[in-house]
Amino acid sequence: MLDHLIRSATVVDGTGAPSYVADVGLRDGRIAVIGPAGSVAEEARTSEDARGLILAPGFVDPHTHYDAQLFWDPYATPSMNHGVTTVAGGNCGFTLAPLNPARPEDADYTRRMMSKVEGMALVALEEGAPWNWHTFGEYLDALEGRIAVNAGFMVGHCALRRHVMGAEAVGGRPTDEQLRGMLELFHDAMRAGAWGLSTTQSSTHSDGDGQPVASRHAEPAELIALCRAVGEHEGTQLEAIVAGCLDQFDDDEIDLLVEMSAAAGRPLNWNVLTIDAAVPERVPRQLLASERARAAGGRIVALTMPILTPMNMSLGTFCALNLIPGWGEVLGLPVPERIERLRDPAVRAEMLRRADSKEAGVFRRLADFGRYVIGDTYSPENEGLSGRVVRDIAAGRGQDPFQCLVEICSNDELRTVLWPMPPDNDPASWELRRATWRHEDVLLGGSDAGAHLDRMCGAPYTTRFIGDCLRGRKLVPVEQAVKMLTDDPAQLFGLRERGRIERGFHADLVLFDPERIEAGPATLVHDLPGDSPRLDAKAIGVVSVRVNGVETIRDDVVTGAVPGTVLRSGRDTRTVSTK
Repeated sequence: MLDHLIRSATVVDGTGAPSYVADVGLRDGRIAVIGPAGSVAEEARTSEDARGLILAPGFVDPHTHYDAQLFWDPYATPSMNHGVTTVAGGNCGFTLAPLNPARPEDADYTRRMMSKVEGMALVALEEGAPWNWHTFGEYLDALEGRIAVNAGFMVGHCALRRHVMGAEAVGGRPTDEQLRGMLELFHDAMRAGAWGLSTTQSSTHSDGDGQPVASRHAEPAELIALCRAVGEHEGTQLEAIVAGCLDQFDDDEIDLLVEMSAAAGRPLNWNVLTIDAAVPERVPRQLLASERARAAGGRIVALTMPILTPMNMSLGTFCALNLIPGWGEVLGLPVPERIERLRDPAVRAEMLRRADSKEAGVFRRLADFGRYVIGDTYSPENEGLSGRVVRDIAAGRGQDPFQCLVEICSNDELRTVLWPMPPDNDPASWELRRATWRHEDVLLGGSDAGAHLDRMCGAPYTTRFIGDCLRGRKLVPVEQAVKMLTDDPAQLFGLRERGRIERGFHADLVLFDPERIEAGPATLVHDLPGDSPRLDAKAIGVVSVRVNGVETIRDDVVTGAVPGTVLRSGRDTRTVSTK
């Protein structure tokens, strides 16, 4: 007997092949039978008529930070609502394990670091997770059996360094003995099922004390030693962030990434490739790393988002504006002093000069303040400004846009929510994206779901992209779009029997209405531990999501089932060749 039968669905199987109408039967968490519509006669405990609906493999999100959220939200919302059934966590060098049992204070350091660098509410981290582990294996075990999605995790380089070197991890270099200890700790995590190593050298990553995070102090020899260790384990990966990920790699960064992948003999992915027709030289420069890796026996994969992710800003709290060179010195001041400095024309002029300089890299995109839209406001002086464009307000007041924006924010004691309109929403940029997606070392992803919770909402990229392919720009056929969200990431990570609708594969499935599938607007909700805020977005047109055969979402509502599994390297992943 089948557990469930989906009748007459339009199957888009994840391979890129043309869709077809079929009955799909599920049993024991797997796809048991696929047959022409009306041909499956085997009895089923439950069934549904899916005529007019598309049945696709569950989407695989290759870059998330759900490491903490899964403890208070085992459903990985809103990703699962938008059809995501498998998430990759432990990215950018940041993980919650291992923790040194001899230093209980390391847990507090980790929480403060995650709050600063990944925009997670500190109170949610403190109250929402049990923090009852020390080893990486114990962390994975703490999640096993209580999550609704499938989840795999890299080991964060910062946690390895902190465990072995303590406070010296920031600013220090390991002794030979400490490096051996780091490698031993890493091998222990890999044997427990970690997916591989993640690390960061990005200048934007600072800990809760404002210091460069631990892995930023690692020299190439340390990184290469860890990468070689990755290659000793089945089904493993690398993920790395360097400063050039935000704009363009320099030669040393390319050399380092190539050497890391070649030393491990494993694919290395990085994020995020920003595609903008106004900067045509960026894409070929970034993909030069992939070409050189292929020649050296490695593989480097760039993640890029297929949508323009809405991201809000504020002059009152830490956000991307703080990362513009020189801006952090002003925006890090106490609010009264910050307002005083921002109102100084000379200070504003210098801030604008730095924001428009070459050193600002990709953050130059944020410097066109006339294109900002005013979001939530909090003072009588700003009544009626929500939803208006700063350029229009400034013109009416006879001010330059940045001066106008500062005045508005100052009226709210810098609490004003700002929404920058993306500068790369033009036909030439979208055509460049379509061309870039064809590259063999470009993968869709980079949502950062689970991080930057009150600033951005990247999780709905799956439904928004599918909707755009069906009814919007139609840059790629739906069969190709589904493949890019399912089989492509599954193949990169070497996921065993996931990513396709195929007999014997795990029944990770999403059923959606092609006439309606879309993501709703991002809205601020207060549903984290400690009543902390985050951005959420409704899934439109997603009828059902199943993980390992069990329904977890029905019409955008969580069912309460937790059929997900912790995906462990070797057991659930195979080694992906770099040749």
